Amino acid sequence: MNWFTKTFSSTIGRKIIMSITGLFLISFLVVHLVGNLQLFNDDGGAAFNLYSHFMANNFVIRFMEIVLVLGFLFHIYDAIVLTRKNKAARPIDYAEQHPQENSTWSSRNMGLLGTVILVFLIIHLWNFFVPARFGGLEGIVIEGASYDNLYLRVVQSFQIWWYVAIYVISMIALAYHLIHGFQSAFQTLGLTHKKYTPFIQKFGYAFSVIICLGFAIIPLYFFFFFEL
Repeated sequence: MNWFTKTFSSTIGRKIIMSITGLFLISFLVVHLVGNLQLFNDDGGAAFNLYSHFMANNFVIRFMEIVLVLGFLFHIYDAIVLTRKNKAARPIDYAEQHPQENSTWSSRNMGLLGTVILVFLIIHLWNFFVPARFGGLEGIVIEGASYDNLYLRVVQSFQIWWYVAIYVISMIALAYHLIHGFQSAFQTLGLTHKKYTPFIQKFGYAFSVIICLGFAIIPLYFFFFFEL
């Protein structure tokens, strides 16, 4: 196991872990967005509350939540370690730098973007996940059965301008983070080819914009077009 430890504690090993966990988290975003689209059903929140109940009580989903949390922790930890290693390797900046000539804005600011996303994630979990898992939500009866009314919590939260602003700004940060991270993950894993890499880059850009736009539309819709 010594070779395994050395490999994945090295810079390239940590980049591989960053790539794998990043792609896993990207897949979670797709599932999460599909579930959140239930909010648009004109049924008083019944479909979304049933979906939330299923996610909260299904054993497989609960197990995957643990995997997801570990994925986040590994991703964040490796990002911090790699950033510190990069700074230690070049403690003194070059006299003249023109980073914009050979790198994108998102690639130069992944740390800032990641920090914005992390702060949003903490607020988001505290506002929705914690009461949904540990109590604090009002109840609602659907087809004779009682459920937590997470839909009401979502709608009420998206009536608050500053929360909507934080949400939308965070989705913009996430889009930039994904635009760089998507193609970077494939490159780190060696999945590059002169024929396919341009497609991967274009697909990653489109995917990042569409997913984050999908998330951002939800709070904007409830803030501007929905009344309790």
